[in-house]
Amino acid sequence: MDKHSQTELEAATFRRLIQHLQIHTEVQNLDLMNLADFCRNCLAKWYSAAAQERSIDLDYEQAREIVYGMPYRVWKEEYQTAATPEQLEALALKQQVKNHDH
Repeated sequence: MDKHSQTELEAATFRRLIQHLQIHTEVQNLDLMNLADFCRNCLAKWYSAAAQERSIDLDYEQAREIVYGMPYRVWKEEYQTAATPEQLEALALKQQVKNHDH
């Protein structure tokens, strides 16, 4: 596969991931962090960093709006739920393991 085709496929896959996360608002960022060690905010940070590396004027908040499909504050008000004790416990355990590995 040539580099251009690879880049196109990667971009299409990324767009599909973003679309999937926008559709599945029931999936909380904390769940993503606990299971996959990244969340929508991580994607926005990576997006913003990639823009900066290419001298493209796009800040973190603009990147979050792209990832969330709306302003973050709106998504948070409409879809974010309070963390359960189980979610918080899983996150704390993940952090302990991460700190132990470093």
